[in-house]
Amino acid sequence: MSTGVIIALIVIVAAVLVVAAVLARRARGPQHGGSLKRRFGPEYDRAVARHDGDTKAAERELAERVQRHGSLPTRSLEPAERERYEARWTAAQERFVDSPREAVGEADRLLAELAGARGFPDGGQYEEQLAALSVHHAHHVDGYRRVHRVTHARVDGAQDSGAGTEEMREAMVAARALFEELVQPSRHDGSRHRAGADGDGRAPATRAQHTWSFNKRQPKES
Repeated sequence: MSTGVIIALIVIVAAVLVVAAVLARRARGPQHGGSLKRRFGPEYDRAVARHDGDTKAAERELAERVQRHGSLPTRSLEPAERERYEARWTAAQERFVDSPREAVGEADRLLAELAGARGFPDGGQYEEQLAALSVHHAHHVDGYRRVHRVTHARVDGAQDSGAGTEEMREAMVAARALFEELVQPSRHDGSRHRAGADGDGRAPATRAQHTWSFNKRQPKES
């Protein structure tokens, strides 16, 4: 084989390797963004909107959240703790009929305490707690954001209007989904939670009973 042929082969191989490296690098970019979009769902779209459509900036923010909170160790609730939180949530739902603003405020405080009890940042660090929750409960964290916003909105003369009450009701309903995720035993809880659980590892009938309780009262709240 002549020297010229060898050189030509080396050039071709080098060119192929360069093209392969470029294609692999391009492939990693969309894959990273795609995985963040799947993980964060509606939170991904919210981050993009907050960054005025700059997806790279939004993805950097979300990637930083995962880096800070992705390996956050969470703790399980003791059965007595779980019962206390469920009782407080039920009481807040019942209070909504006569005092919607107070009920939403209690839901906001309750979610902050419950998240802290599960091992997320303390409720006094609302933004950091919300960011951590968004990593692990991205599809339901907006309910917490909504009750917090309603609770801390400036009180004005329109607070008792029909629109305000409806907004509070919707916030309460949305927040319930996050509450139910936080109050239930996680998939990673140890066997100590399985002794009194159903075959799928969940506490027996607690979730179904809790959801039924709120739905029974909803006609009065609408």
